[in-house]
Amino acid sequence: MKIKKDDKVVVLSGKDKGKQGKVLLCDPKAGKVTVEGVNVATKHQKPRKQGEEGGIIKMETPIYVSKVALYCPNCKKGVRVGYKLGDKKIRVCRKCGTEI
Repeated sequence: MKIKKDDKVVVLSGKDKGKQGKVLLCDPKAGKVTVEGVNVATKHQKPRKQGEEGGIIKMETPIYVSKVALYCPNCKKGVRVGYKLGDKKIRVCRKCGTEI
């Protein structure tokens, strides 16, 4: 998976198409990522402990990695990821070649 936690991504398809956000969680086994402010669902939660309040909670749910692209600050849009090998493996933008 070429997208990691804390990366800025752009949503390519679905109801949140065009939205940008930070990756909160990555699940490589399922091939999904959770993005901040994207694919928000409402959850009705009961109070579990005494004194705790229940209510409606909004939470982000995972989306497939194929539906997001890494955001390049130089190109100012979602781009594909390439790699430069040297001392370390560095992720680069396929369009302009800048390091991400």
